[in-house]
Amino acid sequence: MRSFLVNTARVLFVVLILGISVFSLVKQPKITYLLSQPALALDEIESLQKEIDELEKLKKFSEDATKPLEKEVTTLDSRIKNAQAGIVKARNDAKVLSADIDKREGELAVYYTLLAERVRSQYKQMRIVTPLLVAFSSKDASDLEKGLMYHTNVREKNQALIDTVAKDISQLEADKKALEERQVVLANLQKQLDAQSEFFKGEISKAKSYQKELSGKIAALSAKQQAILSARSGTSITSVGEVPLADDFNASIGFKDQAPSNSFAVFSFGAYTHRNGMSQYGAKARADAGQSVEDILKAYYPDATIKKDYGEMGEIDVQGFGKMSFEDRYLQGIYEMPGSWHINALKAQAIAARTFAIKYTGNGGKAICTTEACQVFKNSKKGGDWEKAVNDTKGWVLVDGGGNPVSTQYASTHGGFSNTSGWDTTDKNGSGDWSNRAYESIAKSPWFYKSWYRNGYSSSGANCGRNHPWMSQEEMADIINAWIVRKDPKGADTDRIVPITINTCNVGRGSGNPYSMEELRSFANNSGGAVTSISDVSVSHSTSGQTATVTFQTNRGTISIPGSEFKSTFNIRAPGYLRIPQSSFAFFNVEFKR
Repeated sequence: MRSFLVNTARVLFVVLILGISVFSLVKQPKITYLLSQPALALDEIESLQKEIDELEKLKKFSEDATKPLEKEVTTLDSRIKNAQAGIVKARNDAKVLSADIDKREGELAVYYTLLAERVRSQYKQMRIVTPLLVAFSSKDASDLEKGLMYHTNVREKNQALIDTVAKDISQLEADKKALEERQVVLANLQKQLDAQSEFFKGEISKAKSYQKELSGKIAALSAKQQAILSARSGTSITSVGEVPLADDFNASIGFKDQAPSNSFAVFSFGAYTHRNGMSQYGAKARADAGQSVEDILKAYYPDATIKKDYGEMGEIDVQGFGKMSFEDRYLQGIYEMPGSWHINALKAQAIAARTFAIKYTGNGGKAICTTEACQVFKNSKKGGDWEKAVNDTKGWVLVDGGGNPVSTQYASTHGGFSNTSGWDTTDKNGSGDWSNRAYESIAKSPWFYKSWYRNGYSSSGANCGRNHPWMSQEEMADIINAWIVRKDPKGADTDRIVPITINTCNVGRGSGNPYSMEELRSFANNSGGAVTSISDVSVSHSTSGQTATVTFQTNRGTISIPGSEFKSTFNIRAPGYLRIPQSSFAFFNVEFKR
């Protein structure tokens, strides 16, 4: 007990010192000054870095100071468990001892009655039966000796019984007193241990809160620094405002409120698009806003002009259907845009489809496919406003300066940026909260901003047991560790950096023997340290509609990953069918649910 109290006193001293040295730092005016005063003489980025470095030092000091306290608390918890186990045993022993005392009290009561009777009997014998009387009543010497011996034995046995009972009574009283004292000691010890445990845990909680506060300040300063760097390098922080819901609500930003805390999801701007030519949803929004057919086509094919009297191609060879009338049958069977959309969007689509078919076939020289690889055709007239759009634009073809048909690629959704015309926003600018100004967002494209977690292009495809695309801290840290190991393998077999779910949800790539998360952490530890926790993430994009960097605040500091490298690593390692469905570019965002 004395050793325990001495150790406890030492711990309390350590806590006191740590409390003074660590927690008082929160109130130091130097931190307040660094966070509130503008940089006057130094470059702003350098000033921010100084603030970050200062906070990092304070955070590390706090963490280093807390470690021995946590170690001591671990030791104390072990002592508490041992003491509590001893208390339980002592209480059980006390119950046994109490039961034994009750039994002994009963036995002693019987002995006491017998003793009292023997004492009375012995007293009477001492008064009545004297040695002389025994001698007179004896027949002979032998009989006399026996009588004297009998009376002597009786007296000795009675005396021994008296002594035994007296000792038992004395021991019983001592045991009772010891039991009462022991129970008081145990109760006080239990109270003391509980109080110390609560105190230590409270102190550690304060330290953790302080460290979390510092991490938040570091993250905020890092984000501010990144924003300045981005502005100087021609990039900007990706900002997502009110974006339309995806065709699968769980893949939408609207699901974020229901997502698990402390989780991440990767959202792509656009999907399997080449980002060339016209955006169909963009054309819809432009037509709804009052733009003419000429305006819409000029926006997406800026180097082309509309020739409105292009020579008609009489027939076209369609795969699986043979030759047919180009205008009256083939174009009338193009199913690429809903017939309910604005007539100007439909006319723009008719001109793009006509031009595409003429250029693809070489003016009728080869057959055209009927899938999305070319343009979707069904062997039945679509009718409605589509028929009007085709008829009203007959002979309208997009041509270059030499009068030749141009490439008129188009897709449902480009993600707010077109390779042929730049930012597809109302002000042709990708700064700030640009997504609110994107025509595709205005038209409510379900693929404008979506997180992909199902197999294939369908919103009802297999999901590999995932009901949403949000990843845990461990899963996102695993992606970063995969990037670290791919950059610097240090003995790792990079062919094994594949989804850990590959054997249950085969995505058709790589080894069937993936590294576990623990194995990948071990390899990452050989390359500068593994990531085990993430406190924040920010994403920047370039003026060309590409994700420039993904910056994480982690347990090993700030880690910035080029957007293209993050995309490739994510698509290689992410579990299930999670992916960024872009091939020739990378334009995405990482959402963090705190």
